[in-house]
Amino acid sequence: MESNISSQQDPQEVIFDLNSRIRILEGKYSLSRERMFVINQNMIDHYKKQTQDIKLLQQEIKDLKKESESLKGTIRKILEEMSRFANKESVTVLEKYINFWNPLNFVTEEEVIELIKNHKRSK
Repeated sequence: MESNISSQQDPQEVIFDLNSRIRILEGKYSLSRERMFVINQNMIDHYKKQTQDIKLLQQEIKDLKKESESLKGTIRKILEEMSRFANKESVTVLEKYINFWNPLNFVTEEEVIELIKNHKRSK
């Protein structure tokens, strides 16, 4: 019966029907192609941004490594200097000598001259 229906249809109607179906399919294909283009463009943009972000991160990592090395060098220098500091025992020995000599009781040159003059007068 199906064959009777299609054989009874006018060939122009069949062509028109096929033509409209082809246009619908072409429209869907065109829409799909445009969507794919937009998706591809978005992926390219996203890839470029990620590449840029990665480059920035790599530069920041390089900068941090340089700063870290600089800090390590500074810490090494500080530790070297600190190793040259006097230890507690040395400071204690110096303190004992200073207290023994008691530099606050030292006389000045002027006082010595005055003492000599006074000693000569008293003789």
